[in-house]
Amino acid sequence: MQKQRWYIADNGIYSKLISVMGKKGQTRMAMWLFSEMRSSGCRPDTSVYNALITAHLHSKDKTKALAKAMGYFEKMKGIERCKPNIVTYNILLRAFAQAGDVKKVDELFKDLKASAVSPDIYTYNGVMDAYGKNKMVAEMESVLQLMKTNQCKPDVITFNLLIDSYGKRQAFDKMEQVFKSLLRSKEKPTLATFNSMITSYGRARLRNKAESVFEKMNELGFKPSYVTYDCLITTYGYCDSVSKAREIFDEILNTQKDVQVSTLNAMLDAYCLNNLPAEADQLLYHTLRKGLVPNASTYKLLFKAYTKASMKELLGKLLKHMDAQGIVPNKKFFLEAFDSSKRSPESSKSVNSSTPLIESNT
Repeated sequence: MQKQRWYIADNGIYSKLISVMGKKGQTRMAMWLFSEMRSSGCRPDTSVYNALITAHLHSKDKTKALAKAMGYFEKMKGIERCKPNIVTYNILLRAFAQAGDVKKVDELFKDLKASAVSPDIYTYNGVMDAYGKNKMVAEMESVLQLMKTNQCKPDVITFNLLIDSYGKRQAFDKMEQVFKSLLRSKEKPTLATFNSMITSYGRARLRNKAESVFEKMNELGFKPSYVTYDCLITTYGYCDSVSKAREIFDEILNTQKDVQVSTLNAMLDAYCLNNLPAEADQLLYHTLRKGLVPNASTYKLLFKAYTKASMKELLGKLLKHMDAQGIVPNKKFFLEAFDSSKRSPESSKSVNSSTPLIESNT
């Protein structure tokens, strides 16, 4: 690189190049750029290390990536010009939150509070996200209180995290209270806000509540996304209103060009929840004729439903169709299709979560 006449060593250029390589999954190239940078006499700074950490976090091996990221983080602490800043902490907090590693999130947050770096809204949201993923609502509330103490106003992501967590715990009074606070604030709700509430009410079989959220959403001028319709179909499935779910599905199928397979899966699941495997089978082949291509989740939920209903004919038909399409169920497919009570602890442990559900012969 430095052999070119136009070349000028610059931290900003290297930082951007490392980031680009990381996003493309080219971790080795990012490492080569970092090495090239140092050999050219250009000294890395915090922004370069942040880019390098992010590059590693884009790699497929998340466990190794997180270990590498922490290694760079510790190294940065010992270099004056590379001290971790709030961006560094936020990158790591988000990564460990997504990994569900609350212990590491706590350690990083404690380290941050002991440093000279001031947390921002992204920091608090990252910590709350980690707690939310682990159903630690009380801890989320303590972070919210800390935000108030530090005069950091919540944004829509903060509100959404709380709404989602309260909804999953069916703490609907608190969920509604947060939603009202959101509407009173300068922040505006998003589709994710409404989708989360519809899903939570649906799982609790509170059809009227879910429908009122959908009405409020339309009243505020929001256009439903396919995720919204998936949530509604699922809600009607839980509320024993399969005909209403099918009405929504048929409207989508007949009026929209690109129907998502998740919408098909939601409708199939609604049938299966209501012990209607034959209707699910008919819908599958109806949508196949329409050109909609199922995914692994489609086959898994149907296999599970047919097995539970002891419908050997439909089961054989499904497996025959999968075979004709060159889809070979693997061990994980069968294990996840059966009820957890039918799985042995040993066989469940032997299946790696990164293994694809199905394999293709083609």
